[in-house]
Amino acid sequence: MREINRRRFLESTAMLSAAAALHTGFAGASGSPKKAVLITMLPKELPYLERFKLALDAGFEGIEMQTVTDPKTADEIREASSKSGLKIHSVMNMAHWDNPLSSDDPEVVNKSVKGMETSLRNARLWGADTVLLVPAVVNPKTMYKDAYTRSQKMIRERLLPLAQDLKVVIAVEEVWNKFLLSPIEFARYVDEFKSPWVKAYFDVGNVVLYGYPQDWVRTLGNRIVKMHIKDFKMDRREGRFYWKNIGEGDIDWPEIRKALSEIGYEGFMTTEIQGGDAAYLKDVVARLNRFLAGQPPVNSA
Repeated sequence: MREINRRRFLESTAMLSAAAALHTGFAGASGSPKKAVLITMLPKELPYLERFKLALDAGFEGIEMQTVTDPKTADEIREASSKSGLKIHSVMNMAHWDNPLSSDDPEVVNKSVKGMETSLRNARLWGADTVLLVPAVVNPKTMYKDAYTRSQKMIRERLLPLAQDLKVVIAVEEVWNKFLLSPIEFARYVDEFKSPWVKAYFDVGNVVLYGYPQDWVRTLGNRIVKMHIKDFKMDRREGRFYWKNIGEGDIDWPEIRKALSEIGYEGFMTTEIQGGDAAYLKDVVARLNRFLAGQPPVNSA
């Protein structure tokens, strides 16, 4: 009898847990992503410490910085993070567009490598665990296959050893560079490094023109180490597009939340949208909180 009662108790507990998950919209849900802000969203006229405090007061848990070449400024940023308690979780490399790793010009590649080396050392100094990298640019001078092989070669030979030594992940991002145009190819590109120090940085807004963000999330799975969050709106009558605040575009945010729950994503989500004052930033955090709760980010009530 005791065994039967025990079995019934376990079955009832399991049913209640499943019901609770379904009630929130996430059967088998797991993962608690963290909210972060891109440094460019904060007022440039404020010192770094004040900017960091503003982000914390708004409800952000972390911040993504950009490459800083001046050692004095880099030290100021480290001190601001330490004093405020706002974690610098990643660094956006700034040298990859004008100087792509996929170039056939050795001088351009050297500039690209140097920029990434600075970014990786910034990350180490600031306690960040990731550097965002746009790995290649396809253009009239660079064929797709060359962009693929050249960028992998440069990452593998010239960047990966330093990343591994510093214990900082190189996170490859998909952008409008005519490269890595499907989640299957993106996953393959990352997997071919066979290294824990190369992962995916996924931007939900960048793929809307040629895919569905929730599809990319499910395909990339645990390759995703960081995320950018922004909305996208296409005006088909005018043939124009707009980057929008979260919940004001065409993205199906509840479906993305389900996908993130399925893969158990717990990393940072960095908002990459227009900046603003304290009230605006708090509203952005409120939208993120509704998204994380499985609700539409814009409160229609």
